[in-house]
Amino acid sequence: MNTKSRASLATLLLLFLLSPMVFSVPNNGLIRIGLKKQKLDQSNRLAGQIDSKERATLRAPIRKYYLHGNLGDSEDTSVVELKNYMDAQYFGEIGIGTPSQKFTVIFDTGSSNLWVPSSKCYFSVACFFHSKYKSSQSSTYQKNGKSAEIHYGTGAISGFFSQDHVTLGDLAVKNQDFIEATREPSITFVAAKFDGLLGLGFQEISVGNAVPVWYNMVNQGLVNEPVFSFWLNRNIEGEEGGEIVFGGIDSDHYIGEHTYVPVTQKGYWQFDLDDVLVDGETTGFCADGCSAIADSGTSLLAGPTTVVTQINHAIGASGIVSQECKTVVTQYGKTILDMIVAEARPQKICSQIGFCTFDGTHGVSMGIESVVNEKNKEKTSGGVNDAMCTACEMAVVWMQNQIKKNQTEDQILDYVNELCDRLPSPNGESAVDCSSLSSMPNVSFTIGGKVLDLAPDQYILKVGEGVAAQCISGFIALDVGPPRGPLWILGDVFMGRYHTVFDYGNSRVGFAEAA
Repeated sequence: MNTKSRASLATLLLLFLLSPMVFSVPNNGLIRIGLKKQKLDQSNRLAGQIDSKERATLRAPIRKYYLHGNLGDSEDTSVVELKNYMDAQYFGEIGIGTPSQKFTVIFDTGSSNLWVPSSKCYFSVACFFHSKYKSSQSSTYQKNGKSAEIHYGTGAISGFFSQDHVTLGDLAVKNQDFIEATREPSITFVAAKFDGLLGLGFQEISVGNAVPVWYNMVNQGLVNEPVFSFWLNRNIEGEEGGEIVFGGIDSDHYIGEHTYVPVTQKGYWQFDLDDVLVDGETTGFCADGCSAIADSGTSLLAGPTTVVTQINHAIGASGIVSQECKTVVTQYGKTILDMIVAEARPQKICSQIGFCTFDGTHGVSMGIESVVNEKNKEKTSGGVNDAMCTACEMAVVWMQNQIKKNQTEDQILDYVNELCDRLPSPNGESAVDCSSLSSMPNVSFTIGGKVLDLAPDQYILKVGEGVAAQCISGFIALDVGPPRGPLWILGDVFMGRYHTVFDYGNSRVGFAEAA
């Protein structure tokens, strides 16, 4: 993808323009804080202002997922309206302190801490462009002082814990621990128009084991039910960006009934994913099980490279040619095919050829310890490129799918070679032809036995107008191995299509068609 396209994606994901607020007014027990939308101003884009090194870090998701362990009665229903910035991100307003100091935050189900810039942030450029919390101006401030750091793909924000009252809509959460950020590195936070993040994940991933805002809302009896829900308006022309409803569900936000699935591992809102389909046909990757995370803090859909490459092929997305992939197919394609036909265990094929090791459960790249079998894990010698192991494993999955379709050997090898050409670029993004949306297939996720479809106009993000328009695939590659993976991150592209309920009381997640 050229420099202009990458800069466009960077801008799409990380520039957020805050619009004027509308005063909150009660409506049938719901408290609404309105925000207006502002269309992307081409003159404010980052093209030509970000060097290639920075640009590579600006792709979504920007978070670093900690997937192998932990870090540290009212009748009201609170509704916080969310701002939609060109379908890229959603955020709203909260208050901290007495009197209330206003901040714009991302409501993020993929993290669990609240952080905002501190007035003591002296040396980070980002802090000069955002609202800063001033503890000296709050009569309810309580000193904590414990240091804190949260890691993202672009770096880490760091600071210290403080305690104060937090307001969301008309709800006041008392004695809430939060992080005053004194360091915000990289252009990510300079360019972003949000001030901070409000995490809505479980306490298990809370830095410093701080009690999340949502937990305190429930514990202090501020919500009628231990449930919150997201409605994200994907219509960029509409007045509303969306709403997050605390303590209940707005029936106007969805159509039909919700399909609920249990949370399988607390920390993130993680659940079992049955299958991923392209044009109604299985990709074959979740035969042994996949997991997914519903994450409002991630703009796109992130999934295993193996499946994202199949999707890229189906939608005509352009990535880069993977030499490792083509080498595997050229030199070992027929061997792999023969082994599959001979009913060899797919998990062992790449280790038998010599590209990977095998730990008794799955293939592992040479030189990497298994995280599955802790008792019997063995360090392996180097000498085989990890990329070759990955390429081999992807080829096995692709070939299995084609064998099921009774394709000939030549047809299978040609198809796999084509997929090699569709591997995502190192920056994760892929471009498509805007004029070909009508011929693209649906991509579907089977959750709780129900097939949830995404149409092309729902998973393709369009930037710009007319001849200058660019279309970006909503799918990016993210590979997470067992025991937490294979894993999909279902971000705003998915949550915009499906109204999402986070049922804390019953430890489950629900999806229904968004109204």
